[in-house]
Amino acid sequence: MKKIINPWMNTEGYHCFGCDPNHEHGLRMEFYEDGDDIVSFWQPTSEHQSWINTLHGGIQAAMLDELCGWVVFRKFQTAAVTSKMEIRYRKPLHTNLGQLTLRAHSSEVRRNLVTVTGAIYDNEGNLCTEATCIYFLFSREKSKAEMGLKECLCEGEQSDEL
Repeated sequence: MKKIINPWMNTEGYHCFGCDPNHEHGLRMEFYEDGDDIVSFWQPTSEHQSWINTLHGGIQAAMLDELCGWVVFRKFQTAAVTSKMEIRYRKPLHTNLGQLTLRAHSSEVRRNLVTVTGAIYDNEGNLCTEATCIYFLFSREKSKAEMGLKECLCEGEQSDEL
């Protein structure tokens, strides 16, 4: 498993709720590449609950949207916007029972639309939440010019940019 380098670090105006490690109230997610999957490990706290010790469904949706978006950044080397998202909450996730594991991969590409499926697993490896997201892909040129995404690399990789 290789850690993905956040390509927006030190970018002026960068303050993503999902992945900015310096966002005071954000999720501060980090991402790893594991074959075709993008993976994140995340520890919920009581600040993320809805009902007592239960992870808020909106936080779960935000995490899955963020994770699935990183599939696009890494695997397609471009940015995108979420066009559609469907979530299935199978089992409650708890804020007091340890680290969660999130996994996602692309499942279909049609022209400039990519479908990404993601899931959240509890600390025992049980599937708790699933999402299917459809993203509208930007051209690489637009991604670079308007979104500031030049490349999305893993630690140890060399940039193709000169």
